[in-house]
Amino acid sequence: MKKILTAVVLLLMLTQVKAQILTPVHWSYAAKKLPNNEAVIFIKATIDQGWHVYSQSVKDGGPVKTTITIKPSKNYSIIGTTTEPTPITRFEKAFSMDVSYFEGSVIFQQKIKLKEGQAIVTGTLEYMTCNDKQCLPPDDIDFSIPVK
Repeated sequence: MKKILTAVVLLLMLTQVKAQILTPVHWSYAAKKLPNNEAVIFIKATIDQGWHVYSQSVKDGGPVKTTITIKPSKNYSIIGTTTEPTPITRFEKAFSMDVSYFEGSVIFQQKIKLKEGQAIVTGTLEYMTCNDKQCLPPDDIDFSIPVK
């Protein structure tokens, strides 16, 4: 009986720990084929109210910038760099500097050249999110985006 009670208590504790993990950023992915065997992939962050995600262009000494790394493939080549809309830039006391970030949502875009009619674009993204009270540790996410 004591073992069962201990197992139930541990299970409840694990449930509580899981419930306390904050996930204020939700990622989604899409792709659109373009003429001339090109395509653009879309990496969208939907950000909970009160939180923000940093731009790809953050100076050293600040928060961890968003970094999108696309794995090389024989099925496609990368065209240019990943683009983003114009971010909000403000002074943040936590970093004692101006930083650029996004609130609400942001869509990062990357053009690719397909070597065949379709491909699966894979990679990782690293990002950091903060609100006016705290910053969460940087997170790494793997992605896989079919281009058909």
